[in-house]
Amino acid sequence: MAFPQHVRLVEVGPRDGLQNEPEPISTTTKLELIERLGAAGIRYIEAASFVSPKWVPQMADHQQVMKNLARRDGVTYAALTPNLKGLEGALECGVEEVAVFGAASEAFSQKNINCSVAESLARFEPVLERAQQAGVRVRGYVSCVLGCPYEGEIAPAKVAEVAKALYEMGCYEVSLGDTIGTGTPLKAKRMIEAVARDIPMDKLAAHFHDTYGQALANLYAVMEEGIAVVDSSVAGLGGCPYAKGASGNVASEDVVYLLDGLGIETGIDLEALAATGTWITQAIGRPNRSKVGVALASR
Repeated sequence: MAFPQHVRLVEVGPRDGLQNEPEPISTTTKLELIERLGAAGIRYIEAASFVSPKWVPQMADHQQVMKNLARRDGVTYAALTPNLKGLEGALECGVEEVAVFGAASEAFSQKNINCSVAESLARFEPVLERAQQAGVRVRGYVSCVLGCPYEGEIAPAKVAEVAKALYEMGCYEVSLGDTIGTGTPLKAKRMIEAVARDIPMDKLAAHFHDTYGQALANLYAVMEEGIAVVDSSVAGLGGCPYAKGASGNVASEDVVYLLDGLGIETGIDLEALAATGTWITQAIGRPNRSKVGVALASR
């Protein structure tokens, strides 16, 4: 199958990229990051996570973030809403789109959201129903699609089962996440092939972490299969509190550089994006994990 002519990047930096930082990050910094990303040409930004401040203190200012966004035309500002309470809070802030997250691993589901995979899917049903009533689209995430820190290998059939449930429930798009970043290109292809038997390829997205340095190779492999939506984080920020040792998502700058080299349209200004990565990592005192960002900053 040929590469897609256009790829949409989903920027999860403000949510997944910052939620694990040990020191509090100001609301002002988060808002400036979102503004810089939009100015660089990112058209989909997951800006906040309406989770319990008890479990994720870094996201306690979700309402302030969503209410004070300087919204740009053509940019979607989404929020993660794991339950009905989170959704109601997001709706109060005028959210345009929300996301729910499940897992292909029973053990990870228990560690992450304290319930089985089946129970997590049941919890999402009222969230989807309420969102549909409000005219808000819902995106679905499936974690641990290429491996689990507790169970090890995950069967592609299990990933397909969970993804299909989310899609049939009403998620317009399902993002497939290599949460611990252990996947390799052939495994990624086989997983996508299994899921695509039940869900159209244009309704799927790739969300690959770079723990073992395979994220770009894995993305190349699934784009060959027809994937045209990629989740990424500026400067490669992020990780997962329930997956020890997992690094951040693939860096947005590195993905854009790859896509530019393939002649695939993104509409993103790489120089501005890299400058944003340099700025945010300096602002929060973290290393820049984007090889492209570091290279451009050193010129």
